[in-house]
This record gives sequence, structure tokens and C-alpha cells, in this order.
Amino acid sequence: MPKYYEDKEEDGRACGGVREDLRQCLLESPCVLRENKSPKQCLREGHCRSLQMTFFACKRSMVSVCSVFACASIL
Repeated sequence: MPKYYEDKEEDGRACGGVREDLRQCLLESPCVLRENKSPKQCLREGHCRSLQMTFFACKRSMVSVCSVFACASIL
């Protein structure tokens, strides 16, 4: 089970839970802890790739749903 379900306040933003897991993954990665790189730099180097893809898919699904409703109202 993802970490964001355990003793956390609810995040009202879209995909908030996945966002929190991605943030934690980056902050706890060896890239940040041992190499002292920024989380953004570690993300570019491919760390926590599966969570990054999950977050991207979640955000993309939000856009797709919105575009379907926008198209339906035009027709």
C-alpha cells in the first residue's frame, strides 16, 4: 500500500497521493542523500521512474476527462 495512506492529512489536489509518494521517493533516494544532488536533478537522471510515470498518467487522465466533457458540450 502506498505510503500516503498512512497517518497523512488528505491532499485536496489532483493526484496528491502519488505526488507525495514521488516526493518521498526522491528525498530518500541515494542520489539526494549520498550524492547531495537536488531532487529535480535526480528525477532527470531517472530515479523513481515508475512513480514519475504513474504521476504523469494520473495528471494526463485528468486532462483527458476534461477534454471529453468540453467536446460533448460543443456538439
